Amino acid sequence: MTPDIDTIMRMAPVIPVLVIEDAHDARPIAEALVAGGLRVLEVTLRTPAALDAIRRMNLVPGAIVGAGTVINEAQFEEAHAAGAEFVVAPGLSDNVARAASRLGVPFLPGVATAGEIMHGLDLGLTHFKFFPAEAAGGLKALKALAAPFAQCRFCPTGGITAETAPEWLAHPSVLCVGGSWIVPKGADMAQVRALAEQAAALAR
Repeated sequence: MTPDIDTIMRMAPVIPVLVIEDAHDARPIAEALVAGGLRVLEVTLRTPAALDAIRRMNLVPGAIVGAGTVINEAQFEEAHAAGAEFVVAPGLSDNVARAASRLGVPFLPGVATAGEIMHGLDLGLTHFKFFPAEAAGGLKALKALAAPFAQCRFCPTGGITAETAPEWLAHPSVLCVGGSWIVPKGADMAQVRALAEQAAALAR
């Protein structure tokens, strides 16, 4: 049974945000990340290889593979058919939110304003991706947004680094952060595992 979004967000302090160019790289990357302690993996739908990458990563024991950059219902359906166990969106779409609710798929939509959070609450959502985290005002902005929404929890994503992640994770409304630094372009799997181990050890 797929965990709910709260459980998924609490599994590790960092969710790797992955742009997979070649599906053949997907399984080795997933194996290195899981071995390093990061089980929750977000494959962004930014490349033609993404859906195949999700299928291949699902074969890795312990991996919980989701689809990111889902911007419409058609993409949601494709990701769900490929086996995505959760869905992340850069913004809040009523159609995607309703599709996720209908099919029981954990959903993490992006928000950057109080109005978007209120809209999400109206749709029955309480967990959000704060995006783009740094460009939207950084930790100072999130603290201001989180104050009137004590029931909400966040995964800040966008511009966060290994150095700044601890500051974000120290805020009580933040359950995890999204990070693209875990799998640098051209990295070998030993390096990916080492970066995953460092990220998994970050305090919350």
